[in-house]
Amino acid sequence: MNETGRLQDFPLSNPRADRVKDVAKLAGRPARLKRGQFLAEGPQAVREALKLHQQRIAAGVPGIVTEVFASESCLDRFPEFDELAGGTNARLATEEVLAAMADTVNPQGIVAVCRFVDVPLEEVLDAGPRLIAVLCQVRDPGNAGTVLRAADSAGADAVVFTASSVDIYNPKAVRSTAGSLFHLPVVLGADPAELAQACRVRGIGILAADGYGQLDLDVLQDENARRRLTGTGPDSVYDLAAPTAWFFGNEAQGLSAEELELADHRVAVPVYGAAESLNLGTAATVCLYASARSQRRVQAPMEPEAAT
Repeated sequence: MNETGRLQDFPLSNPRADRVKDVAKLAGRPARLKRGQFLAEGPQAVREALKLHQQRIAAGVPGIVTEVFASESCLDRFPEFDELAGGTNARLATEEVLAAMADTVNPQGIVAVCRFVDVPLEEVLDAGPRLIAVLCQVRDPGNAGTVLRAADSAGADAVVFTASSVDIYNPKAVRSTAGSLFHLPVVLGADPAELAQACRVRGIGILAADGYGQLDLDVLQDENARRRLTGTGPDSVYDLAAPTAWFFGNEAQGLSAEELELADHRVAVPVYGAAESLNLGTAATVCLYASARSQRRVQAPMEPEAAT
């Protein structure tokens, strides 16, 4: 920063400079794995990365952002970045340099180099989670980011990617999370069988989202709501308010036979129209919100209506 609070003067202006090429290499998986770093592009992603960075610094642990490159016009539109980028290696860069660094044609004026943020599975499970999204062999970076964003919106405690799933640090995946990558714990490379066993030891149920599942999600929600409101009637097949890990499968094949066998129940999201099925992101959102709604109703039960 200079004495006016702005990022360092004398913007980086040569798109063929070695530093620019070095940052641009993070668009590729080999460079990411070698350095343990990835790119966040655009105001929303960089803002959330910097917020997490500053939170960690304030807590006395290492931050996640190592460098920030921003254009003058971006700082004019988003002056908060001057303060958020404090303590990082931040500097101005021309639009041509940012275009050379970023994976997108129009990087929106700002990019950040971030350290990997994933955590060990044990750290997530030992924290007593109530809702986990598990992506099994999900290959499309856009879908992966969309599900992670949905999990964040539903208040999930973590997102787990099994081995052979897409690299969540892929630039397209990072963009698709719209900053949610920096909001909740992410686990990478988990083994589904080991995950299922670890969940059961901790009392976490496993539901598989399966278009051919015998349990209808709407019926299951109705059963749960009826018993919660009346306190009577037979127990539901599964209590949606219980700690739950939802398994979501590959975009084309869904969950494998082995992955389905790990679940306590297979649950289908009903389709009432003529569509063949729901896409992964939509189905995951519906399932996660079904659990989130039930869990929050139990945590904050509805007050009975006052007598008149």
